[in-house]
Amino acid sequence: MRQTYKVLAGLIAILVVIQAMTMVFATAGFIHWIDDGNTADPSVFKAWEDTPPDFVGSLGFLVHGMSGTLLIPIVALLLLIVSFFAKVPRGVVIALVVVLSTALQIFMGIAAHSNPALGLVHGLNAFILFGAAVAAVQAAKGASVAESTPAPAA
Repeated sequence: MRQTYKVLAGLIAILVVIQAMTMVFATAGFIHWIDDGNTADPSVFKAWEDTPPDFVGSLGFLVHGMSGTLLIPIVALLLLIVSFFAKVPRGVVIALVVVLSTALQIFMGIAAHSNPALGLVHGLNAFILFGAAVAAVQAAKGASVAESTPAPAA
């Protein structure tokens, strides 16, 4: 179970990195699309779901949204469930931080559409989520080392 905990935590860290990569890819592609003479007026955004603009990087918006609202939350919940059985020191607490920061990410990501300043919190919280995931991996590694080290002879 400890290995499962470590793998799930590592997967969350990797997915957070992918989140950042896909958002920058999408944003850079969008800016390039505008620089090529296209216009980002309200009609583009209204039609986005039915006929999204076809620019390099546009898939990044979809990957970012789907991963952030579906994949990471599922993995985070699995991490929390596994944490109760993995016997990782502070494992449940760290998994709770992962779940709570994931929930905050979803809320801030959606709310930032109405209040762009919340995007700042969304970006900052991504680092917190990443750090918590890495801390979970480290806690699981530390538990493995502690168990495999023989006790000193008395």
